[in-house]
Amino acid sequence: MKYEIKGGTLPVVICQLEEGETMITEGGGMSWMSPNMQMETSSNGGVGKALGRMFAGEAIFQNNYTALGGRGLIAFASSFPGSIRAFEISPDNEIICQKSVFLAGEASVQLSVHFNKKLGAGLFGGEGFIMQRLSGNGIAFGEFDGHLVEYELKDGQQMVIDTGHLAAMSATCNMEIKTVAGMKNKFLGGEGFFNTIVTGPGHVWLQTMPLSNVAGVLRPYFATSK
Repeated sequence: MKYEIKGGTLPVVICQLEEGETMITEGGGMSWMSPNMQMETSSNGGVGKALGRMFAGEAIFQNNYTALGGRGLIAFASSFPGSIRAFEISPDNEIICQKSVFLAGEASVQLSVHFNKKLGAGLFGGEGFIMQRLSGNGIAFGEFDGHLVEYELKDGQQMVIDTGHLAAMSATCNMEIKTVAGMKNKFLGGEGFFNTIVTGPGHVWLQTMPLSNVAGVLRPYFATSK
């Protein structure tokens, strides 16, 4: 499989598949394709994995697109202005991500539910108690809100992240939630009560324009509109 990412802040990934190669995506993920791409809807792993995806906030069923009778073309566009990034998934490079990140991937990439070990991460973290784990072998494409900023954390190195900006991290990283120190900071600082703390080693992907933040900015205008 060969691919090209185009489009700047309104990106699309265009994949060129050899005959017999298959891509997976959530329902509605396909933007355009050549006529020899055959779609098949499947639970991809049986009832157990399908329910796991449901708990992770994804669709129970996935669509498989296979090139038949020669090379095929299929494109997947981002659903929000931002970025698309390719990940080389392997047993040594598994990724934990927000439930909205996965866009598409090779059929050898597996999606499963990932539970944060600490309950506070789910109750207050914004990234959610339930996230997704990308495992297996192959290329997966993720979509991110706004621009993408990356950091490589050393063993024990930490980063404090505002709610929603953490898009993905290496499976070797740990995530926990800590309260903002000081009552004035909590109630007058405008940054909320909690921050996400990610501890290395591993890679961290941060998004600059979380959709939840955009919704918060627009909410007063919708509330006052007639």
